Amino acid sequence: MIEPLESGHPQDHEDAEIGEARAVVDAAVREAAAAAQHWRHLASFDRGRVLMSIARRIVADLDDLVALERAETGKPAPLAAAEIIGAAEYFEFYASLVHLPIGAVLDVRPDLHVYTVREPFGVVGVITPWNLPLNQAARACAPALAAGNVVVVKPAETTTGTTVALARLAVEEGLPPGVLNVVLGPGSTVGSAIVEHPLVRKVAFTGSVLVGQKIGRIAAERILPLTLELGGKSANIVFADADLDFAATEAVRAFTGKAGQICSSGTRLLVERNIHDEFVAKVVEAARRQRPGHELGPMITDQQFETVQHYFRVATDDGAVAATGGTVALEPGMAEQRFVEPTVYTGVTSDMRIAREEVFGPVLAVLPFETEDEAVAIANDSDYGLVGGVFTADISRAFRVARAIEAGQVYVNSWSTQSVQMPFGGHKASGYGREKGIEALAHYSQMKSISVYTPSS
Repeated sequence: MIEPLESGHPQDHEDAEIGEARAVVDAAVREAAAAAQHWRHLASFDRGRVLMSIARRIVADLDDLVALERAETGKPAPLAAAEIIGAAEYFEFYASLVHLPIGAVLDVRPDLHVYTVREPFGVVGVITPWNLPLNQAARACAPALAAGNVVVVKPAETTTGTTVALARLAVEEGLPPGVLNVVLGPGSTVGSAIVEHPLVRKVAFTGSVLVGQKIGRIAAERILPLTLELGGKSANIVFADADLDFAATEAVRAFTGKAGQICSSGTRLLVERNIHDEFVAKVVEAARRQRPGHELGPMITDQQFETVQHYFRVATDDGAVAATGGTVALEPGMAEQRFVEPTVYTGVTSDMRIAREEVFGPVLAVLPFETEDEAVAIANDSDYGLVGGVFTADISRAFRVARAIEAGQVYVNSWSTQSVQMPFGGHKASGYGREKGIEALAHYSQMKSISVYTPSS
């Protein structure tokens, strides 16, 4: 029997997908909105206890969550475990902050009692990427919930498992139903529907500049506040007086950590010219110790695997030289599992694409410099401004250069000394707003001033 051809115009199917996405998001948002007042007015001690219980449960379920995340990302078990422990730390940290003073009394005049309060937005939309699924969901959800908001979160299509697990265990640990909802589907439909929904009052997005721009255009129409974390091409500056052996190890950690699939990777290495060859040799030696399938995880998606190979070709065409790597994994069977070799390019200039565009893989571009001013100029010659690094024995220079680098976070003499207490976010095309730290609470709440007239008679 011959099945009849599917009828209808392709536009009809696209409209149906959009309509379905909007219906799913609408149900989740309305469920969250219905739970908002109860969660907002719950005693701060009670909110804190729930968040702390979620933190403990994440740790208790660590093995299961690691297995679930590894099944979707292929990450080495120690790396997945560290990221999930980090997710627990977000809930633990913000559980401890729900009791902070949320306003101030202002001395205006004797007959006015003036004070400020911080209030939750209501429904917060959170859209997360595929590289750190549970960790980045927790990074946004924990402060949003601590500030009294309710959340609708959409994970990336390819890495949904641990975010769904988070919502389930949160309810089991006492989070009221509806306070944290997960919706699944493509960003083009489900993600857009979240940003467009009239009851969503704030959105946090981590991902590409292109998608961030699309979200920004929708948000501009709605006058919707955003937290955007959109990537980077971070510069790591090494001066001749640095501890070169340690700096080389850190430089490799900066671009191979999480297989380079993290927006804060140090993917531009700026080296003082009189130590260039010596230092590059040390970096190459350290990079070759990061073995695909062992210390180095795979590219998480097929598309990213193809993207990294594309940049290998681009770098070669532009005249960069691969001092090591520049290929898929050489060990038999590794390439089929989306592994690539850690790659160090020399002969790079600032106008090359390998020095300007985010590859999102374990790929490093090395650029020489002569003077401190030139190093800063090269570092700032980028559309991005997420992270920077400085390695030097001269502490005065370290402070000068750290202040001069146009980035939201700068590491001195150690790369990626991150913690939940440190605010994180970018300058320029790397986005705006801050995650982590006490500062995140300000981005998940809004201020109100209240004045009470109190005449003396």
